[in-house]
Amino acid sequence: MPDPDPSSRFVHRYLASVLARASHRISEEFHVEVRKAGLTVTEWRILGSLFEGEGETVGVLAELAVTKQPTLSKVLPGLEAEGYVTLKSSRADRRQTLVKITPKGSRLIGGLCEQAMEHQRRVLEKLDPDHADRLVEMLREIIVR
Repeated sequence: MPDPDPSSRFVHRYLASVLARASHRISEEFHVEVRKAGLTVTEWRILGSLFEGEGETVGVLAELAVTKQPTLSKVLPGLEAEGYVTLKSSRADRRQTLVKITPKGSRLIGGLCEQAMEHQRRVLEKLDPDHADRLVEMLREIIVR
């Protein structure tokens, strides 16, 4: 039975818990579409993080894709073999690998990104439009700081 006053419990007041639960709920709904497209969640996160960008180092990409670097390093060769990304040593630092999405990868992920934004719109439409925009901005601010 749900709590009559959810704010009375720590788990409902603690920002990290509330964010994690909200993220899990929203993500799980959309991950059905990701799997239908033939991608794993990790592949989706990687390609989605590279989409519309100029490329990222493996370290930065791991952070953006919310994926541990060893996991990323295991998945990237498969994405490269499929022709979705390219991997090149960075000119500035040969120890770093630069990952770029290919046109084929962009075509694959572009439609999913559109679906993701539509899913986000449906999730946020339950909020006042001003609150929805502020929520996204506030969360970006937390990430930056």
